Parts: sequence; C-alpha cells; structure tokens
Amino acid sequence: MSRMNLPSSAAVGRVASLHMHPAEPGAPLTTVNQIEVVAAKGINGESRYFGKLSRRTGQPSRRQLSLIEREQIAELAATLGLETIPPGAVRANIETTGINLVELIGKQIQIGDAILFVYEARRPCQKMDAICVGLRDLMENSRQGVLAEIIHSGTIRSEDPVSCLS
Repeated sequence: MSRMNLPSSAAVGRVASLHMHPAEPGAPLTTVNQIEVVAAKGINGESRYFGKLSRRTGQPSRRQLSLIEREQIAELAATLGLETIPPGAVRANIETTGINLVELIGKQIQIGDAILFVYEARRPCQKMDAICVGLRDLMENSRQGVLAEIIHSGTIRSEDPVSCLS
C-alpha cells in the first residue's frame, strides 16, 4: 500500500526528531533521520525491542513505538528550572510538535506511510530522574507521551506530518 492509497486527513502535527534504543539497556538513544517500522514488530534494526513477545501472553508486545511532544518536554524542563532537555533524552522513539498525543489514545494515526494505533500513555521509568531529580514524578498524569502499535509498515522521516485517521 503506497502513500497514495492511504486514507487522507488533515495534518495536525510534525515529527521533530526520531530516536532508536541501543542494544544495551540505559545507554543513550541514537538520533536518526528516518526509521523503518514493521507491523506488529517495531522499528527495524532496533534489536532491544524489535519483535519482542509479551511475557504474559506470548503474543507480539504492544509496545512497538513511543512518542512524546516536544512542547511537553519544554514544559517539564521549565518546571524543573532546566534550560532544555535534549532530543532523545526522555527515551521516546518519536518526538513531535503541534499535536496533543494523549488526546489520540484509542485512535489510529498516520506518520509517513506508516499507520499506528495509539493505545495508552507511557509510564515514566526511573531513568527520567537521571536527567533531573523530580522529572519522573512530573511526567505522571498524561505528561509522559504515548505508546503505539504499528498497524501498517512504512518509513517515518523527520518532519513528516502526523495525521489522525480515526
């Protein structure tokens, strides 16, 4: 299915940056210009999470992509008295601008020629306090981004529009 065959909708945001997890837990994420996502598996080449199975169900893990808004990151930094939190530091795969991701929980979105299903808010981990003590607590209650499953494989690039399909 090419971009031409996908449902059309108004763009409501943009990809600000893309990040891949390293194989070793806790190491910094790598910033990339594009990612290839595979339906029901994750980001191609991201060995730590790609094709991971749920320990509970034995089925593919729903956690295939994480997204957060740059505006949210800037607000968190300001609250903590930080000038900035660098791209990729909060360990999300996709950082966006111009869109409220939490409002998209339960909906399908299109980024590039990929289609994602946003299924829940992220749960901030202890690594957030390594950026700045108190960040993890601030990220609770819909200030931590979202998790998504990949419904349709495709390429996602920096600056791609983010569109709600449902």
